[in-house]
Amino acid sequence: MSSLAQKKGFGATVWDYLTTVDHKKIAILYLMAGGFFFLLGGLEALIIRIQLAVPNSDFISAGLYNEVLTMHGTTMIFLAAMPLIFAFMNAVVPLQIGARDVAFPFVNSLGFWLFFFGGVFLNLSWFMGGAPDAGWTSYASLSMASEGHGIDFYVLGLQIAGAGTLIGGINFLVTIINMRAPGMTYMRMPLFTWTAFVTSALILFAFPALTVGLFLMMFDRMFGSNFFDVANGGNTIIWEHFFWIFGHPEVYILVLPAFGIFSEIIPHFSRKRLFGYSSMVFATVLIGFLGFMVWAHHMFTVGLGPIANAIFAVATMAIAVPTGIKIFNWLLTMWGGSLRFTTPMLYAVAFIPSFVAGGVTGIMLASAAADYQFHDTYFVVAHFHYVIVGGVVFALLAGTHYYWPKMFGTMLNDFLGKISFWLFFIGFHLTFFIQHFLGLMGMPRRIWKFLPGQGFETGNLVSSIGAGFMGVAVIILLFNIIMTQVKGVKVGNDPWGDGRTIEWSIPSPPPFYNFKQTPLIRGLDAFWLEKMEGKKELTPAEPIGDIHMPNNSILPVFISFGLFVAAFGAMYRPDGEAWALPVLIIGMLITLSSMFLRSVIDDHGYHVHKEDLMDDDKGGKA
Repeated sequence: MSSLAQKKGFGATVWDYLTTVDHKKIAILYLMAGGFFFLLGGLEALIIRIQLAVPNSDFISAGLYNEVLTMHGTTMIFLAAMPLIFAFMNAVVPLQIGARDVAFPFVNSLGFWLFFFGGVFLNLSWFMGGAPDAGWTSYASLSMASEGHGIDFYVLGLQIAGAGTLIGGINFLVTIINMRAPGMTYMRMPLFTWTAFVTSALILFAFPALTVGLFLMMFDRMFGSNFFDVANGGNTIIWEHFFWIFGHPEVYILVLPAFGIFSEIIPHFSRKRLFGYSSMVFATVLIGFLGFMVWAHHMFTVGLGPIANAIFAVATMAIAVPTGIKIFNWLLTMWGGSLRFTTPMLYAVAFIPSFVAGGVTGIMLASAAADYQFHDTYFVVAHFHYVIVGGVVFALLAGTHYYWPKMFGTMLNDFLGKISFWLFFIGFHLTFFIQHFLGLMGMPRRIWKFLPGQGFETGNLVSSIGAGFMGVAVIILLFNIIMTQVKGVKVGNDPWGDGRTIEWSIPSPPPFYNFKQTPLIRGLDAFWLEKMEGKKELTPAEPIGDIHMPNNSILPVFISFGLFVAAFGAMYRPDGEAWALPVLIIGMLITLSSMFLRSVIDDHGYHVHKEDLMDDDKGGKA
């Protein structure tokens, strides 16, 4: 779309969003798609809890339960949490560093569409013979024995979606390194940008391990290789190493941006600078480094031996130190502050004890001897969800309320937000706290039903009721979002008041060029510094001049759609389906021709002229 069309206020159409390379619109796409998959994964979780609410339940069959369990975990980790993290990274990071967009806008768009088509491909398995059924970790011994194409959908869908995540991580690394505004040194970057930076580095090194494992599994299942076939010299444990070399850094890929969101919210609503900024930065980097040294604590029971177990046990306990630093820094930020308990702040305060509980049980599981007892019980399920829901999901819900006005220019209703918070908070602890005790009583993971008289009845019923509370909380949040957008009451630059970082200095939502003039960063919490000197705007680092913006493109959609089509041909070709090879060829032709077109199109973008900027001092026309 031309700058003229944007300035005249034409509404964003479907075509705009299909072709956009604007990081703010891509953030909205990630938020919508990730939100949809979050609802889908939540529905699958509710089905699991309904099945386990009472003994000997026949709500769903054993086979369908395995599929729902597998798709719940896979969807929530890969298709909900990851894209929602990318939604906030896209929406906030370029604004926090004073950039007009990410380093590679076309690649940013391609990353989204690869994720989207990978997620759609994976979920089409429900309608094409059955979903994956080997658990979200898809251990090779189970996945090799799985009949049908469920695991093939898993392998190909995650390869497509994972490629989008990988190029997205590279994009943000380059953006943060190269596109910071003048004066923004690394030690002046906001904490959310720091966590996005470390997360992007983790993506760069962790996702290739998953990619290699998925390729080997694809070769085994589709082309007759024997990487994981023990009878022919393969080794199933190799899959576990590949998966967890990815899988444990993945926890920090999700949790570190959550830490970053809370590190923005807590100082904002405490009216204080973040306590111990430097120690928080170094703790973030240390967590990222140690995250690659602990993967085998998921494998204490596979027989690696006492030396390997001891090394990984010590490394796992060591990672609690930088995490503990962060906890105390958040508490000391609030200490003596002028606290405002808005909805985002409620999530932030609730996060601290919830995440600490998950961390404490993590230390318990880090002891190899104890892990032999806890492993494959509901104790591990409880621990995992205290970390992921108590950490990541709380942050995503807090970030949704906190950044909604900056992304959309409207403010979610705080009263409804608080109702949603309390329902979700109570439901979360009802659901997962009691699962610790179910695990200690011996309830195994991944079971389809349990028998009466085993002592599991009350715990499972309470857990299922809690899941219902969380479901109601999400419904209220959806109602809040719809009502807010229908009313359409616009807010200003700094709708929460007391904004500290520079994204709160520009209109809500920001103009498509973000900053009329590149700002000069004069210290940590740059916008707060300017306000303390009585200024309402940032000090510019340049005079008003023409702004160069990239052109929109439909090619990312075509490239991703081509891989989506080719995946069907690759999957069904070993079955001898007559249509499979032509589909594979057509899909690859779509992808390759789209990439070729991208390489030859003269894509110089367009200019926003300084005269227009001077006529539009507040960015209101954008």
